[in-house]
Amino acid sequence: MKRISSAMNNADVQYRLRTQESRLNKANNQMGSQRRIQELRDDPIAAGHLVRYQSFVGRVKTFEENAQTLTERFTVREGYMNDSLQIMQRVRELAVQGATGTYTKEDMSNMATEVDELLKQMIQNANAVDQDGNSLFAGTNTKALAFDVEMGNVEGSGVPLIEKVIYNGNVASNKVEIDEGQFLEVNNSGNRTFWAEHQQLFSERDASSWQAAADSVISIDGKEITVNRGDNIYSVIAKINDSDAAVKASIDPITHGLNLSTTDSRQLWLEDVSGSALTDLGIVSSPEQRPPYNYAGNVKVSGGSVFDSVIALRDALLRGDSEAVGGRVLGTLDAGLDNLVTRIAESGSNYERASLNVQRNSLTALNVTQMIATEGDLDFTKAVTDMKMMDYVHQASLSVAGKLYSSSLLNYMR
Repeated sequence: MKRISSAMNNADVQYRLRTQESRLNKANNQMGSQRRIQELRDDPIAAGHLVRYQSFVGRVKTFEENAQTLTERFTVREGYMNDSLQIMQRVRELAVQGATGTYTKEDMSNMATEVDELLKQMIQNANAVDQDGNSLFAGTNTKALAFDVEMGNVEGSGVPLIEKVIYNGNVASNKVEIDEGQFLEVNNSGNRTFWAEHQQLFSERDASSWQAAADSVISIDGKEITVNRGDNIYSVIAKINDSDAAVKASIDPITHGLNLSTTDSRQLWLEDVSGSALTDLGIVSSPEQRPPYNYAGNVKVSGGSVFDSVIALRDALLRGDSEAVGGRVLGTLDAGLDNLVTRIAESGSNYERASLNVQRNSLTALNVTQMIATEGDLDFTKAVTDMKMMDYVHQASLSVAGKLYSSSLLNYMR
């Protein structure tokens, strides 16, 4: 039961006016932000969907940016690799000419001059950096120069020439997320891209009676392998062969030492991560030395880089040795060419995959944005109509309130 008093009209009208103003204010806020949901209580279910959709679209855009960055990097890398391939084609042409035996020593010396300049260009390509100043072919050691050169005196030349090219990077690879839980592995190792032959390593230390004195971890081609206490040489060989490393291990039938060979053209990367298993087997000189030039003194190593092949060609031309040019030198040049073509194909495949992910993530982001609009965006036409109606009701309420304020209790008692 309501109590009728002079203040009743005013209190009731004020309550209704405040309610109308609240609704009108909410409509104004919705139109100003163009968002239907201003507070979670407006639509709890839709608000929950919006939070998940917005989080997902943020991740998708990050995946798209990652893939786009990769495509740009692959494009730059492939440009330098293609240029190096053309250089190697020219070097091979000179090798075939020098192997005919029809040129004089002076002519072959002139060929060597061109080969030396091509070698310098190859090294320049291998030491290339991207737009951010990061080395393209140094693995994850992007702030270091990928390859260093050592100068020396070469037979047939009156000036110092490049005698050795040393890799400065590492074999680690980056995993870039391009989709939910999906990664694209990016390997920028220069000792894979610019390598010519399968590398082989022969240890002369008898390991037939060797046993691991303690638990240790070794790294083969960047893959960590656990060696348990009591493991013998055959256990270690089995673990290496069963690992993901592109290396095959065996025991030498004569020296009974451990032999390692890569399964494709790359440089062996050996390291004692913890313990000293490889050191005890006579493979590396000590756990403290950094790979890849940490082989023990009695280890024999075969298989070189494309730079070694070009240097060998230049030196043979300077000596006028056409037989050497047409033999092993030409064979290593062909191996280097084949490997470079393979690495370009890998880079192109990675580029295509990254490009496809850019397109798909862009489309996914567009679809999710549409879902966000469906859940949270304001129907502008309906909102304008509703706001005009509420404004009309508010004005009518004010008009009625003005007439009611002139009444009092006495009006009801007549």
